[in-house]
Amino acid sequence: MKLRFVVFLIVAAVGAAAGQSPPEQAAGDWPQFRGNPLLTGVAASAPSDSLKLLWSFETGDSIDSSAAIADGVVYVGVGNGDLIALELSSGKLRWRYSTQSLIGESSPAVSDGAVYIGDLDGTLHAVTARDGKRLWTYRTEAEIKSSPIVVDGLVVIGSYDTFLYALDVKSGELRWRVQTGGPVHATPAVQNGLVFIAGCDEVFRAIRVADGAQAYEISAGAYTGASPVLAGDRAYFGTFNYEVLSLDLKAKQIVWRYSNPDRAFPFYSSAALSSGMLVVGGRDKFVHAIDASSGASVWTYETRARVDSSPAVAGGRVFVGSYDGRLYVLDLQSGKNLWEFNAGAPVTTSPAIAAGRIVIGTRDGMIYCFG
Repeated sequence: MKLRFVVFLIVAAVGAAAGQSPPEQAAGDWPQFRGNPLLTGVAASAPSDSLKLLWSFETGDSIDSSAAIADGVVYVGVGNGDLIALELSSGKLRWRYSTQSLIGESSPAVSDGAVYIGDLDGTLHAVTARDGKRLWTYRTEAEIKSSPIVVDGLVVIGSYDTFLYALDVKSGELRWRVQTGGPVHATPAVQNGLVFIAGCDEVFRAIRVADGAQAYEISAGAYTGASPVLAGDRAYFGTFNYEVLSLDLKAKQIVWRYSNPDRAFPFYSSAALSSGMLVVGGRDKFVHAIDASSGASVWTYETRARVDSSPAVAGGRVFVGSYDGRLYVLDLQSGKNLWEFNAGAPVTTSPAIAAGRIVIGTRDGMIYCFG
């Protein structure tokens, strides 16, 4: 058992050095937005090469919240304010919790028997994963579109009131909060005791988990809605200045900038990072694959509408939705279209992948599971 653990650490270290962050979740879980605290968007298990629709569930309202999967259960926030839990195997409804508000892009995080999600009234909700009973709530001063992350006994989440909050997971008591220069829209990434957040105030911040003190900041020079992905000493995210940025966290500077030379559109999608490749959707209708070391374009794939969905990667394939109503499966190395599903309504949510299954929601209120 000890030998296997040492081997895992060696593999993880080699992967990080090569610019590929290993997924942190178990093969059967995708417990938060982007799957893990580094926000890599990489799944630990690969779906079948021959995908088929296994089940669908009609929620009754639009879905902008991406699914979380833990212990065989799918958790999704619905526009009408319901947080629902479905069986991953069948799509059967287990429970429904009403926030008494509306839910936007905030996606559930699941940890230690509890589920956390924010609503558009600015309230963070903690409920039991088993039956959806309320544990506690915490009210911020403006809407929450950021997704929660759980680290070291804290739930960390941003609010449009310009603050990043850290709350005790058990009680919901405020442990610290940090004010930024604008709404905190993006989801925080976590690494080595630091929380990293890209901001609407054009600043990328590193904040200590222990006490909320700011360790440092890097000027991004652009409004940012995307969440950062981390790999060792690098962070990557897209901006509304039509660029994807690579930041060196040691030198505290921008290393490279990537943009579409033919179309100037924002990057709202959060990038996935796998095998030294950064994959991100653009409002230029393209899915972009970028060399993480150099910022050079590797390939692009054109969909029929803007791509706000954040890609997920599993088994050498890219899974991503588009406003054109389709879920695309692309080859990671070449960008070749391997498969697509026409949902008939915009797909702005990001795929969740666990236990060989893919779950995604659509703007017409449908949840689909493929495997």
